[in-house]
Amino acid sequence: MYEDKTLKCVECGEEFVFTASEQEFYAEKGFTNEPKRCPKCRSARKARMNGAQPRQMYKAVCADCGKETEVPFQPSDDRPVYCYDCFIKRRNRRSHEE
Repeated sequence: MYEDKTLKCVECGEEFVFTASEQEFYAEKGFTNEPKRCPKCRSARKARMNGAQPRQMYKAVCADCGKETEVPFQPSDDRPVYCYDCFIKRRNRRSHEE
């Protein structure tokens, strides 16, 4: 139903992908506008608004699809790391099994 879209960040000008699963999430929440900022700028803006420091992000490779992603924790070799899309798919699968 949804397809990944490439958008341009209004703050840094970088292109970012608005994934199909993110679009589905936005629709479920009733959001009608697409994001205007990339995830990094969104996170930094949120931190500025809350008076907090932006989260440290770490590069990782998704254990399911193999694409490069960033996560807010230091990955370790003994546990798999998933990109946002694969994490949501796994979480949805688990909730349907229960």
